[in-house]
Amino acid sequence: MKKISVLIAAVVLSTTALVSCKDKASNSEETITENQKHDPNGHPPKGHPPKGKGDRKGPPPGGGHGPEQTKTLEEIGGYKIGDVATDFSLKNVDGEMVSLASIENAKGYIVTFTCNECPFAKLYEDRLIKLHNEYAPKGYSVIAINPNSPENEKEGYAAMQTRAKDKGFTFAYLVDEGQKIYPQYGAVRTPHVFLLDNERKVQYIGSIDDNAKSSENVKVKYVEDAIAALEKGEKPSPNLTKAIGCPIKASTM
Repeated sequence: MKKISVLIAAVVLSTTALVSCKDKASNSEETITENQKHDPNGHPPKGHPPKGKGDRKGPPPGGGHGPEQTKTLEEIGGYKIGDVATDFSLKNVDGEMVSLASIENAKGYIVTFTCNECPFAKLYEDRLIKLHNEYAPKGYSVIAINPNSPENEKEGYAAMQTRAKDKGFTFAYLVDEGQKIYPQYGAVRTPHVFLLDNERKVQYIGSIDDNAKSSENVKVKYVEDAIAALEKGEKPSPNLTKAIGCPIKASTM
C-alpha cells in the first residue's frame, strides 16, 4: 500500500508540473506575440499600422507639416471676417507699384498669396488666370502676392518675373518686400485667398475651391460662390475654409 501511495503521489506531481509548464509556455508565447507588435520604443513594426489607424487617409496629423492649414484665425492673428484690410503698395512684376486703391471700378478684390515653387501654387496658376479673366471685367480682380522670403532665389523678384512671363499671368503679381503684408492678412499657406468687398472688408478667407489636385473634379468653387453671394447683397457661406498649400517661408535674417 505504501508503494502504491508513493506511486500515485508521483503521478499527481508529474501531471501538475506538466500543466504548469504548459501554462507558462502558453503565457510566454502570448507575451512574445504581443511584444512582436512593437519595437523597443513602443512603435509597431513596419507593415503593421497602429491599432485603429490603418484606414487613416490624407496628410499626417499634427506638426503643421501637411498641406492643410492647422491654425485657427485667432491663433494666426491676422484678419477675421468683417475686418477692414489696410491698403498696400507693392511692386508688380512689370516694375509698377500696385495698390488696392489703384484698381479702377473695383467691386471687390481677390487677394491671393501664392508663389513660384510650391506644387499647390502651381496647380492653381491656370485657375487664377481663368478666375481673373472672368471676374476682373465684373469688378473683382485677382491680386497675387508672393510672401516668401527672397533668400530663396527661386522665389525672388527676378524669378517672379520669369514665372509670370512663362505662365502668361494676366493679373498683378506683387512682391511682399520685407514680408510685411502677409502677416497682416494672416496668410499661412500658398495659395491663401482673402476676398474683400468694395470697402475692403474681408468677406471670405481660405481655399479657391475644394480640389487642389484636380480642377476637373472640383465640386465647390468657394471664391466664385462667395462673389456670387456678394453680388446678391448676401454674406458668403461658407465664409471660411482651410487653406491648402505650402507653408509660407519667413526670412531667417
